[in-house]
This record gives sequence, structure tokens and C-alpha cells, in this order.
Amino acid sequence: MRKKLSLVSAFILIVSVFSLSACAGESSSGSGGKGGDRITLYSPETPDMSKELAQKYEEIHGGKVDVQYAGTNVLVNRMMAEKDNPQADVWYGGGGSLPFEAAADKGIITSYIPESAEKWDVTEDGIKLKHQDGKYVGVEMFVLGFSYNTELVKPEEAPKTWEDLLDPKWKGKIQFSNPAASGTSTLMVLSYMMQHGEKEGWEYFKKLSKQANSIPDSGSGPTKAVSMGEAYIGVGFDFMAYEQKAKGESVDFVVPDKTPILVNPASLVEKGPNPKGGKKFIDFLLSKEGQQILANWYHIPLNPDVKSKTPLTLEKVKPHAVDLDIDWVNENYDRIRNEWKEKFQ
Repeated sequence: MRKKLSLVSAFILIVSVFSLSACAGESSSGSGGKGGDRITLYSPETPDMSKELAQKYEEIHGGKVDVQYAGTNVLVNRMMAEKDNPQADVWYGGGGSLPFEAAADKGIITSYIPESAEKWDVTEDGIKLKHQDGKYVGVEMFVLGFSYNTELVKPEEAPKTWEDLLDPKWKGKIQFSNPAASGTSTLMVLSYMMQHGEKEGWEYFKKLSKQANSIPDSGSGPTKAVSMGEAYIGVGFDFMAYEQKAKGESVDFVVPDKTPILVNPASLVEKGPNPKGGKKFIDFLLSKEGQQILANWYHIPLNPDVKSKTPLTLEKVKPHAVDLDIDWVNENYDRIRNEWKEKFQ
């Protein structure tokens, strides 16, 4: 499939949904364990979660895992700059598979699929679980949908489809992030247009914009607004809502009838210094121990032996998945985002 390097840069926006701010080059690891070679992990995911993964690996397998935190775009650019002398062994996370798709032909990641995922279909019911040439494998799953404040909205009244958001009763009570600034909402716009066409899509978002009381730049902003009662309904990813709910906030989540569902992958870095260790770490991410950590952070695990901490599982969300046309996304991402700026800002 044709991929554009611009998409790699564009998808730095989606990292605001999944990542905490961190400086490039900051590292963390456990005690060093039982010996063995160092593994260098590049990850934009939550630092505390990534640190927990590193420490658990060290506890089980020994060695040392050096976690380098930065945004997806920073890490991709670093890997491009390091092509002649790669420093990382594994790249994990990036707000879903789209940045990995864009990087697949750039010579920075190489093929490796753990034995546990060898029999997976590349795409299952519209959800792409791994790269067709093995250049990434999904380790968890994210669902785009609706958070709602349970003190302001009864479960039976919550929207169930994207069209339900246009109901007059939600006027002034909805938030979604700015598609020109947030990859979360860019994904929302592109997905809707792939299903309904651009003309109908622009009409839909013209109406949806009038329903919103705020359109923040941050992908996590709408869910936080729901938790504070500043919005009744917020568009965001599932784990964000369940994190708020676990903190005791009055928040729950709806999976829309048809919606984008993405795996969040891991890849072996091309010519990394410790490919054996890198493969072993990717195996660990899909192991029961690694998947349990991800589940504890309210991410949907892909290992069937690990129970989700939320009501959502791969089997439950499959019927809701939209089959994303990656070529179309790559070719139209920047154009659609720029058109949003022209039309709504």
C-alpha cells in the first residue's frame, strides 16, 4: 500500500490522546534483574505503564530494559536519523497502527511476529491485527466512541450511533476534539467520510459542530469535560472513560454501532543492537504477564487468557468495527484536516 511520510508527522497529534508529556531521552528501568543484555524500548505510551512493563520483564527474564519516552513523531524521526546506527530494539505504541503503517516502508522497522500471533488473520472483522508483512503486531486495542456523564444521562438515553449525536436534546451538551489538532477526531472524520462520502460527511460535521459547547484541541479533553459535568457527551477512546470511572468519576462509555477500532502495536526495530532481546520483549507484551499489565491500565488485551478490566473485549467490539482503508487515509489525511480548518476555524 502507498504510504506518505507526512502521515508519520501528522499522527503526532493522536499521541496527545494516549501519552503523557515526556522529554525525549528520559529513561527508566528496574533494578537490572538477573543479568543479560540491555533492551532499549522506544515508547510514547504512559510512562508509568511502560515502566511497569519494563520492570515486570526484568523480573521474569532478567537483563535490563531501558525505556526511552517521547512523542510518536519524535521517536519516528529519531529512528529515521538513526537508520545507519539504530539505538532502539523495540518500538511500542503510537496511538494505534496508523503511524506504524506509515513507517513500514521507511526502513526503520523489520518483520517479526510472535509465535502466539502467527495464526492470527491480518484483518479480522474489519480490525487489522498485524501488518501483512509482519512489520508490526497488535498488543492491545482502542475503540473510538462516546463517554457520558451518568449523573446527567441515563444509559438508555445515551447515543448509540454517530447520527444520534445530532439529536436536538444534545445541543450545547457535546464535546469532541478539534480534528485539525487532534488525531482522535481526525480519525472520526475520516472514518465517517469513508462510510458516507465527503459531501454527506461535511454536512454531518457542520451539524455536529453546532451541537458542541466546546471543541478542545486535546483528544482527552472531551472525556475530562464529561467527568467534570462540563459536557454530557464526549467523543474519545474507551480506556480514557474507564480510567475516569475507576477513579470514582460519574463516567461510562458507549461503543457506537459502527466505529474505528485500532490495535496499538509493537515492532522490532530494523538492525537494532539486540534483536534477540527485542523479539523476546515483544513476546512478553503478548504474554499473560504483559497483557495483564495492559489490562490493569484499562486497555483491551488481545491475549484470550487475560480478562479485560472493562466490559469490552475483542469479541464484543468486533461487530462494531469499521474497515479502515489505509490507502485512503494516507492520501487524504492532510487534505481533510486542512479543509476542516477552512470550514470551521
